[in-house]
Amino acid sequence: MSLLSEYLQQEQQLKQLNEKLQQLQNDPRLKAELEFKEKLEALMKEFDKNASDVIELLDPKGGSKASAPSNASASSSGGRRKRKLKIYKNPNTGEVVETRGGNQKTLKAWKDEHGNDTVESWLVRVES
Repeated sequence: MSLLSEYLQQEQQLKQLNEKLQQLQNDPRLKAELEFKEKLEALMKEFDKNASDVIELLDPKGGSKASAPSNASASSSGGRRKRKLKIYKNPNTGEVVETRGGNQKTLKAWKDEHGNDTVESWLVRVES
């Protein structure tokens, strides 16, 4: 590619980016978000708080710091978490199947005979 063609291509991309930037600047949603951000930053400065303080205040259990130790403790216990118990009831026969995985013999036979979507619609409840 010649230097001139590369220059023209870059110039075209710059023009497209400028158009997109102009569209974004005129978007009222962006204006509202920028206003919110400015007000939030001013409030954080007024109370001498940073972003992680605000996150911890709004979501004390679900923050990124809180989730890391729980994952570590689960893996250090030596196994993975237990699967949920799914209970299916065949409306044709009334037969009930309880399983924690999809490899259950009767459930597989139902899925072969009636189809996966139909059998999944027979799901009665899910337990921990």
